[in-house]
Amino acid sequence: MKGVTVIAHPLVQHNLTRLRDDRTQPQEFRRLLGEIAALMLYEATRSFAVKKVYVQTPLARTNGFQLEREVVLVPVLRAGLGMLDSIFQLLPHARVGFIGLKREETTLRAMFYHQSLPKNLGDFETILIDPMLATGGSGVAALDLLVEQGARHIRLVNLVAAPEGIRAVQQKYPRVPIFTAAIDRKLNGKGYILPGLGDAGDRLFGT
Repeated sequence: MKGVTVIAHPLVQHNLTRLRDDRTQPQEFRRLLGEIAALMLYEATRSFAVKKVYVQTPLARTNGFQLEREVVLVPVLRAGLGMLDSIFQLLPHARVGFIGLKREETTLRAMFYHQSLPKNLGDFETILIDPMLATGGSGVAALDLLVEQGARHIRLVNLVAAPEGIRAVQQKYPRVPIFTAAIDRKLNGKGYILPGLGDAGDRLFGT
């Protein structure tokens, strides 16, 4: 699908298969999710803008590169927390914002219950993190909030996506790149991804 990058790295796909397995326990689920998130970050940040700088090594002056913009990581609570720590290891100087959303079970609408974001988001590269892109309701709601707060350079990182969710995001935000490890078949009647991996938050925290 145009605008969507499916990360087919063998280690990503190996770990995703383990995550799908309903026998995988929360401790192992957390470890695997963190490993996948770190691997996905390399692809999601590949097109970050850089600028040339000069540094003095112990022996000589040389040129190098640094990121043109600082980075903000924005996990969608609660499942997005499972991807945050491993990404933080790779971007230790990144700032972090939080968006709390829950899905209303009958209408499937996304409802805010928390938001905490850095100021001047337009100056940053913003990475929105949520393991599942199902109906797209939470993704679109989170993007709405980020755009309202001034974010201009946004990319969306999901572990598993449904075609319905991708279409919902792209209908409103066609220029936001989506990175995922898999595009699954469809949603079921309750808005869960098939085959998916179940409720990522429940499996992550053992609830």
